[in-house]
Formats: sequence, C-alpha cells, structure tokens
Amino acid sequence: MNICVFCASSQHIDRKYLDLAGQVGTELAKRGHTLISGGAKVSCMGAVASAARAAGGRTIGVIPQVLVDIEVADEESDELIVTPGMRERKGLMDARSDAFLVLPGGIGTLEELFEIWTARVIGIHDRPLVILDPWGLYVPLRQLVTGLYDEGFTRAAAFDAISWTTTVEEAFTHLEARPQPVRPSVAELGEATG
Repeated sequence: MNICVFCASSQHIDRKYLDLAGQVGTELAKRGHTLISGGAKVSCMGAVASAARAAGGRTIGVIPQVLVDIEVADEESDELIVTPGMRERKGLMDARSDAFLVLPGGIGTLEELFEIWTARVIGIHDRPLVILDPWGLYVPLRQLVTGLYDEGFTRAAAFDAISWTTTVEEAFTHLEARPQPVRPSVAELGEATG
C-alpha cells in the first residue's frame, strides 16, 4: 500500500516524537509499503522518511515550492513532487494514498487530519484513517469531537471513520485491515452464466 503519514515539521519537540516517527518508517518499510509524506527533511517528516529508506522502503514526498525555497525539501526521496501550493500538495497526497496515518503534530497535521476525516465521514473515500497517539496528545481532540456529537454538530459516523491507536503494531493492524473485495470462484461464475 501507499501509506500517507501526517506528522510534525516542528524542530522544537521532544525526541520521543522523532523516535516514534522513525519506528513508523521502519515498520512501514518492513511490511513492504510505500511512504507518502509532506516531502520535508525536518523533524518527524524527515525521521519517518529516512527510517523508511534505511529499512529498504520507497518514499514519495510532496512539497510546495515555498518550502523548497527555504531548503527543507527531502532531496533523498525516491520521488519528490513539487507543487505550486499547499492545496495542490494535499490533493496529490490524497490521490496517491491507500491509507492515512496521523502521528502527533501541530496545526498543519490537524488540518490534514480534518480534511481526510471529513471526506471519509461524508463518503468521498473509505480508506483507513488511523491516529497513533502513545502519549495522549490527541485525547482533548477526541473529547472535543465527543462534545460536538453530544450537541448535535456531528454524527456517529465521525467515530466510525477513524481508528485511535497507541502502539505502532496496533496502528498497522488497523491500516492493513481494509476488507478485500469478494470475488466469485470460477465455478460460481459458470453457474451464474450457465
């Protein structure tokens, strides 16, 4: 699968978040998946991509020109796509991904999460969406969405559309649990046409 990882670009975060991103990149590659990322070489984005490559994985970075101009592009990506702006970046990341994994991050990560989450809730896609949150950073977000539901601002589908996990193993279990299409056997096809 092509797994899109949304994560931090801040360089002022605790080392544990970088280590988590590295574990995700390693596990992603070990399982034979391709990483789709925001194409930056800094912070968690850089950590997940470099770990994936070190473990033999393929990485595709999608980055807007404005970030290339300030020299944060991950030039070591197997494929680096430069877009005119942020909207095009998100559109390409979405289009090229089979599943989405959200790590701890800031407002950019939240914006990416909400766009993919909303699209899933309203039926634009049915791809897996998983939050990996070992330290409870997103607990207040979950409480907020619960409050929005209690007040009638969102529906129960918002909870069905997302998996909340606390370990790398659990996250990949949810990412890979996508139901496979049921295909009839050759005998069944013969009966149907005979």
